[in-house]
Amino acid sequence: MDHVPLIVGFTIMSLSTLLIYLSGRKKALIKNHVMMHAMVTFIAATAYLAMALGVGNYLSSNGTIIYFARYIDWSITTPILLAGLVMIAFQEYGPSGQMNGYLTAIIGLDVIMVVTGLLSALADTAMVKVIWYLWSCAAFLGVLFLLWRPLRKIAATRTLTTAGGYYKNITLLTLVWLIYPVVFLIGPEGLQLVSDSASVWSFLVLDVIAKVFYAFYAARVLSKSSQASTIDTTAV
Repeated sequence: MDHVPLIVGFTIMSLSTLLIYLSGRKKALIKNHVMMHAMVTFIAATAYLAMALGVGNYLSSNGTIIYFARYIDWSITTPILLAGLVMIAFQEYGPSGQMNGYLTAIIGLDVIMVVTGLLSALADTAMVKVIWYLWSCAAFLGVLFLLWRPLRKIAATRTLTTAGGYYKNITLLTLVWLIYPVVFLIGPEGLQLVSDSASVWSFLVLDVIAKVFYAFYAARVLSKSSQASTIDTTAV
């Protein structure tokens, strides 16, 4: 097991948590979202620390290392990111707002996606591995459907700035998230086409983009949208 990318991941996520928090604590309109992103990187830092220390690392019968902390990380952080997107779609910057069953549905599908991905990694036979992988992909498609169809339409009915901010955020996150199942498929937990070290480095790069870069990108997009909405309201 290559500890270097795990230590690098822990360092990046830890420092990013502090930077995200400091950069957004004075932005009142988007402070809730910024705090959510800071929690995402803090959880990721915890997961990388656990993996680096070997806690929860399981050596399967075929010699593949299964990182349980990674799946625990994903099962918590991805719902937080999705909750933020649902809140944006409903223009939810405060404590109120009715989001119907979309939040429950999208988080439920997301957790199923992560759990079945873990089951695929743990499976001993190729057939069972494929079944769980495809079921995980089906749940992922459900998440994408909710993001790009009903929630995007809801965002479009709010304000032009909300719709634009939502579209930019889901575009970036979708592009990055689409690579995760590919890395999983070719990695040690799937077809074993690449080494464990290459897989860990690949997931690290994706995590940095999806959690760190996206945090600052989303904050910038939301900040502009919030300012524009405030100007429009004042003008009216």
